[in-house]
Amino acid sequence: MTFSTKKQFIAGVVCPKCSKMDKIVAYSKDGINYRECVSCGFLDEIRIASTPKELITRVTHSVNGLSEPTQKVKLVDPSKPNQ
Repeated sequence: MTFSTKKQFIAGVVCPKCSKMDKIVAYSKDGINYRECVSCGFLDEIRIASTPKELITRVTHSVNGLSEPTQKVKLVDPSKPNQ
């Protein structure tokens, strides 16, 4: 993920140096992401790791692409016995 070259405020972020909220801007310069506090001048390079891997669930199936066979579900109306 890279930020725009235009400086953008990041809502709800607290500066690690002066502890003021909503004073951090994020931007990209020469392909490097930065965060900067407009209040105290704190400047830091943002190192963004690769995108997180999707968790394996019954919806996303297994890692190797094989899944268990699907099963049909029969809905039963309790007001009608012996369906």
